[in-house]
Amino acid sequence: MLAPSLLSADLADLKGAVKLVEENGGSVIHIDVMDGRFVPQISYGQPVVQCLRPLTKLPFDVHLMVEHPEEQADTFAAAGADWITFHHEACIHSHRLIQHIHDLGKKAGISIVPSTPVSAVSELLEYVDLVLVMTVNPGFGGQKLIPSCVRKISELTKLREERSLKFLVSVDGGVNASTLNDVVSAGADIVVSGSAFFNGSMKWENT
Repeated sequence: MLAPSLLSADLADLKGAVKLVEENGGSVIHIDVMDGRFVPQISYGQPVVQCLRPLTKLPFDVHLMVEHPEEQADTFAAAGADWITFHHEACIHSHRLIQHIHDLGKKAGISIVPSTPVSAVSELLEYVDLVLVMTVNPGFGGQKLIPSCVRKISELTKLREERSLKFLVSVDGGVNASTLNDVVSAGADIVVSGSAFFNGSMKWENT
């Protein structure tokens, strides 16, 4: 599944960006939320998600790149998020937050940065709906994929099979025409693409 990231869209025309995603094979809309603390940049918040929600039936994966994500889950759920993905590194009680997201009627995702091993979230895999592997350091679009991170995708798919689990594996960061095959071959179920999608350099056939 393709999940274009609105971080790389024309922010002056997010309505047009949503339409572009629908017309070009997008299955999920990835919305990066940044607080200027967990990552250097500040992006958009709940009012933007709320304004975009009536424009499409595609699911929203709201990626919380913020400190204290447990304080944001309720309002993003109310704004229209379908999946709420937070960083394991930003949350002490990850299992509690996963439960809370499920109680809100939403799917729960957990993300790991390049320096975090898969083993750090091993005990959470049976509870989450999605694991997001960051293949760049989060905070900026247009970065180059860190090749060593790709093996985490394979590790996760192996653990999923060994333990008969059902979570999806998503990959985010530096995915373009030259790196797409690597992450798909490693077993990624969802490919997040920002710059490469919105500049038209990566074509996609949704199968």
